[in-house]
Amino acid sequence: MKINGNELKPGMAIEHQGTLWTVVKAEAVKPGKGGAFAQVELKNLLDGRKLNERFRSADKVERIRLEQKDHQFLFADGEMLTFMDTDTYEQIALQRDWVGDEQAAYLQDGMMVTLEFHQDQPIGITLPTHVELEIADTEPVVKGQTAANSYKPAVLTNGVRTAVPPFVGVGEKVVIATEDGSYVRRAD
Repeated sequence: MKINGNELKPGMAIEHQGTLWTVVKAEAVKPGKGGAFAQVELKNLLDGRKLNERFRSADKVERIRLEQKDHQFLFADGEMLTFMDTDTYEQIALQRDWVGDEQAAYLQDGMMVTLEFHQDQPIGITLPTHVELEIADTEPVVKGQTAANSYKPAVLTNGVRTAVPPFVGVGEKVVIATEDGSYVRRAD
């Protein structure tokens, strides 16, 4: 589907220069001289390259529809991560590099993720926004330490380092944001 270059929004997938890109940022610019244009930051869906491009309203861009399917994470086997389509029960094995070490650290057995496909080839993965993990190591709780903005370093059971409030101790379960590894709250 062709759209005008000034209609691009973050999150859209487009075909540009013969390959697939996703829009990271899009800003409308109206210079004092000349016509308005959209300044767009693109990220290549296949190799991760970034590109800044200008699109005028007259420029036509091919918008790509990605197919999103829910998959369940089954297990990790060395450098391969295996997922199962919850509708067809087909399994797909993906390289750990493709998923990314930061995201792979949060995968837990049975976790539901969303895989994005283009022409039956996986090109993206979305994890749940929050995961529940246990604190493996942190400094001991200090009585009377109630400063609102003081955090202490902690290591989670998946090996990721984060910062937690002073009242959280070893063995406690906490909710962590998968986007940046930050502490959200204590688990229920």
